[in-house]
Amino acid sequence: MRICIYEDQQVRGLEPLTLTRPVSDLICGLDTLGVKQTRYFRASSVGYLCRPVVAGVIRERTPRTPVNDPVWLRAASTILVNARWVPPAKSPLRSTADPFLDGPHLGTVNGQIAYAVLDARHLLTVSPQTLDDCLEDWSQTLPAREVGGDLVTRPWELVDLNAAQIAVDFEVDADPGAAGFHPTGFAVVGPADRLYIHPTARIDPMVVADTTSGPVSIGAGAIIQAFTRLEGPCGIGVGSVVLGAKIRSGTTIGPHCRVGGEIERSILLGYDNKYHEGFLGHSYLGEWVNLAAGTHTSDLRLDYRPVTVPINGAEVPTGRLKVGAIVGDHVRTGLGVLLNSGTIAGPFAQILPTGGFAPREVAAFTRVGPRGVTVLDDVDRVLVTADTMLRRRGRVLTPALDAVYRSLGGASVGRHGHQAEAVRPLRRSA
Repeated sequence: MRICIYEDQQVRGLEPLTLTRPVSDLICGLDTLGVKQTRYFRASSVGYLCRPVVAGVIRERTPRTPVNDPVWLRAASTILVNARWVPPAKSPLRSTADPFLDGPHLGTVNGQIAYAVLDARHLLTVSPQTLDDCLEDWSQTLPAREVGGDLVTRPWELVDLNAAQIAVDFEVDADPGAAGFHPTGFAVVGPADRLYIHPTARIDPMVVADTTSGPVSIGAGAIIQAFTRLEGPCGIGVGSVVLGAKIRSGTTIGPHCRVGGEIERSILLGYDNKYHEGFLGHSYLGEWVNLAAGTHTSDLRLDYRPVTVPINGAEVPTGRLKVGAIVGDHVRTGLGVLLNSGTIAGPFAQILPTGGFAPREVAAFTRVGPRGVTVLDDVDRVLVTADTMLRRRGRVLTPALDAVYRSLGGASVGRHGHQAEAVRPLRRSA
């Protein structure tokens, strides 16, 4: 089965997370969206149609993967899969049925395209530049069927889906023969078969896993230190360290994170540091985020009204009572920073304590603090710091990521001006 995962114009709604990665790399549950889509179709060959700025990230990671390759795309019948689609739990394609037997057609979610089953003729004019026009044309000419799942348009929608997706992925990923095992001194509340601990994980005594409301998954090489409570559904990623923390239901801790304090219904993509006390709720963090000691995130308004999120200066309604912070890659906070409900922070933002709540919209490559807003226009210096951080964790800043970051940094500096210390007064959102 050949699939091609594509990005449409609505990927902008998933910023700031998608400013530095393909949509298919976003985690929901225990797996990325790309892994879920590949699994759904039992795909043996996977290609990508994506924004040029992130194409190099995929090529660098998997050099043989076709990315924006019209020759590969048009070589045979292919299913184009919307990168924003979270597939339903069970795929009808797990039978012997061939989706191409019914001819070209669309799979839709509430009338929006989740995927398109296409023959070579329909693929002749498809490219990253023409894709949206092709989708519009197919929506008018090809038969459609509702296929379920969800098409996400905002990061907080992934947070909402996370608990259910952890349960779905647990059924697929966990080794049934290993489920239920737990070391001496490890307490399990609820069904033991909803607990999975990788054999290489280290679990200290006096750790509690509560599987009453859903599964708990602990990945390879993870370290769970004493006085930690894990409330399912939740997942602790490969190599992550949990230091006496309260991990509430609906939370995914991605690979190689270091977390403490209290985390509720949040997603941490990976390599994040929240090692100290502080509350993080209903939030989504990109990679390499550092939340300093005493950083707290509000996820509920005092008046219990639905949370809005400021995007490009306009308040976007979420329709939700609880939304915390959406934080891009390499964001850093200072000691005791308070993040208000519905906060957006772009990649490489630096947020210092101000004596009250930080601004709810912090642009990429800017620093906010008592002096106001400062543009971080020395991109080289910022990336040297990022590379130092990566090397401390055994990683390096690859050429593809460097190019993505420089493109974003240059665009951000261009929007805010080029003065080395362009300080503007701090403007707070209501």
